[in-house]
Amino acid sequence: MENFYTYNRPTLYQKQSDAFFNADRYSWIEGSTKSGKTVSCMAWLFEQALFLGKEGREFWWVAPVSGQAEIAFNRMKRGIPKGIIRGIISSQGAQTITLINGAVLRFKSGEKPDNLYGEDVWAAVLDEASRMRAEAFYAVRSTLTATRGPVRIIGNVKGRKNWFFLGCRKAEGGEPGHSYHKITALDAVAAGVFPQEELDDARRALPDAVFRELYLCEPSDDGGNPFGLQFIRQNIAQLSNKAPAVFGDDLAKSVDWTVLHGLDEDGVTCSHTRFQLPWENTIDHIKLICGSTYTLLDSTGVGDPIVERLQKTGSNFEGFKFSAPSKQMLMEGLAVAIQRGEVQYPDGVIVSELESFEYEYTRTGVRYSAPEGSHDDCVMALALAVHAKNTRPAQPQVIAL
Repeated sequence: MENFYTYNRPTLYQKQSDAFFNADRYSWIEGSTKSGKTVSCMAWLFEQALFLGKEGREFWWVAPVSGQAEIAFNRMKRGIPKGIIRGIISSQGAQTITLINGAVLRFKSGEKPDNLYGEDVWAAVLDEASRMRAEAFYAVRSTLTATRGPVRIIGNVKGRKNWFFLGCRKAEGGEPGHSYHKITALDAVAAGVFPQEELDDARRALPDAVFRELYLCEPSDDGGNPFGLQFIRQNIAQLSNKAPAVFGDDLAKSVDWTVLHGLDEDGVTCSHTRFQLPWENTIDHIKLICGSTYTLLDSTGVGDPIVERLQKTGSNFEGFKFSAPSKQMLMEGLAVAIQRGEVQYPDGVIVSELESFEYEYTRTGVRYSAPEGSHDDCVMALALAVHAKNTRPAQPQVIAL
């Protein structure tokens, strides 16, 4: 006689459900301490094994070290109804839970990434990813190739130079098949699953930068940002309803985005468009959005013929060629505008790119760039718009006689 079991998903608040139980293959989740990220991920991986599992199919939980993997193993062992478990192995280097459908939940350490290769895995969790080596992610990703299995990559925020932070920024920027989510202790307080007084106590007990990383998912400033994180945040504002006075346009190259950024007369963002289209469609899109407004475009490399085409349709289009000196001038102009509060922009991708941006001193001067593998299209378009506002030709004045 066939047995039937009732499974009830743990009660999750909306941000937890959205972060973990979505249709995207890759879900990147910056989750603070006590935001409920671990229980959400346990429920997600268990359901993958329960509904997709068959005899011998592997479902992995990978943590930075074996001790952290063991914590998840013990919690999962306690949480799964006993009637659904066929067997448990709990020994050093081998911690597994086999369900009645034959699916194997395996808990592994990412300390030695070479040991993660070889298996076909149907779904995986990378826990505490910001404290894990990038090579562990590469290895786990290889195990998902044959199955095309999904993965949930979760962790606290820990600085700005690690692969997890950069992966979150790419997902936030719209990488196909990837989604980005952030859940914090404030979300848990609002959902009634974490006490406000405990959050307040942590705020008093910890250094501000540590508290903000652990509980609010706000990365600390490592001193390599040219704009200043505090100033970046101070200039966040809603889109203006006023007409654009200037546009700055950064044109797509390869896998990048074309970004059209409009500022009104007060320096407040009133238009922001980000897209990937063939060049012919890009030209039409620029003409449609920018119209007769003064527009400064990146004319470096492939941008040069695009600017020439646009200039034949209107005198309001002007090119800007990037070189090391001109880019330094452009970035320093943007930094001054941000630090003086002369430019404002909405939260989201623009702010993420500004916060990720870096500078370093080299033998030939100062080099400004996004971290390797990240986009800087929004920063460049914003910088071009600021420069356009400061240098645009004076409008002819009409004097009534």
